Amino acid sequence: MGTETAFDVAVVGGAVIGAAAARALGTDLRVALISQEPPPATPDPAALDFDARVYAISPANADFLAQLGAWGAIPQARMTPVRSMRVYGDDGESLIEFDAYRSGCGELAWIVEDRWLQESLRRRLEAQDGLSFFHAASVQALEIAATHAGVLLEDGRELSAKLVVGADGARSFVREQAGIASEEQTYAQTAVVANFRCSRPHRNTAFQWFHGGQRGGAVLALLPLPGDHVSMVWSAGNAAASRMLALDAAALAAEVTNATHRIVGELALATPQRGFPLQRLAARHLVAPRIALAGDAAHVIHPLAGQGANLGLQDARLLAVTVCGREPGRDPGDQRLLRRYERSRAEDILAMGAAVHGLFRLFDARGTGVSRLRNAGLNLADRMPVLKNLLMRHAMD
Repeated sequence: MGTETAFDVAVVGGAVIGAAAARALGTDLRVALISQEPPPATPDPAALDFDARVYAISPANADFLAQLGAWGAIPQARMTPVRSMRVYGDDGESLIEFDAYRSGCGELAWIVEDRWLQESLRRRLEAQDGLSFFHAASVQALEIAATHAGVLLEDGRELSAKLVVGADGARSFVREQAGIASEEQTYAQTAVVANFRCSRPHRNTAFQWFHGGQRGGAVLALLPLPGDHVSMVWSAGNAAASRMLALDAAALAAEVTNATHRIVGELALATPQRGFPLQRLAARHLVAPRIALAGDAAHVIHPLAGQGANLGLQDARLLAVTVCGREPGRDPGDQRLLRRYERSRAEDILAMGAAVHGLFRLFDARGTGVSRLRNAGLNLADRMPVLKNLLMRHAMD
């Protein structure tokens, strides 16, 4: 490569995880943030055109975003606290409930739209010294040398960095170029997402229904949005999902109303449905020479637990803690330093991935005996406060 602009860190991927990593690392280092997307238009907080993609942000990650100065920049009108959650089995009667008040906490999670979280991080990044934005830019080549990594953009610009962070999604170019293998598995499902107006108050409650093996392990969730709105995530077999994606607004609203047993009353479609194919992905390693992975570039899990974004934000936080807390004079791309980050994330990623995949397999299994067992398990867990609190505390980290 020729003349290069030098940075301490180049973060590839400008969505939520990449932006959070850039913001956290930028408190101590010169950072380049490379995003394929152009600068987004500032959304209108008064508009009710809710984003199709929403996140259930844990209290611990809300604290992390607050430390970055991003949490307080999200309008309160676009954030919804989840104060209780009800999870139903596939027999229509089995149930486990989680309640924030009974557990001595303010909320179980916060529901935030993707666009508002990205907007708040972008505003903080634009005000950050030592950070350079590269919008509408794609990485064409990545060259690893002994003392740095060279990054060639498609428009011909060349950068160098001591460390490259791959936060560029499940089809990560950085992961591929670094030679990090991954284990991938399709779930043969599509997540159908849409937002609805509801005729009854949701009372800051999230609802989830496991439909069991007879319906291909389908999982339906309603998440509370501001006012009289809810966000739906219906993970269903590809054929069933294709049918739902083809329904008109009235037909889809009627189907979801019936499937949710009118728990929030009659539904009316507020934003059109969209589909996202579902897969499982686990990178064999989180690091390579001068490379660290974060978010979907490192791990993708089924959305049934709503923990994908939380895992990615924890990656960003612990990567920044590790790199910014390095010994004086130590190279931020030092392999031994990066392995500290990998070790700090290994247990949590493995445990969450195994738990979510295990739940999917359990509710995907067919047979009356299996159905009785899993529904009995939900009811038993609901009667064990210690176990419920343990599950809840883990999800809130």
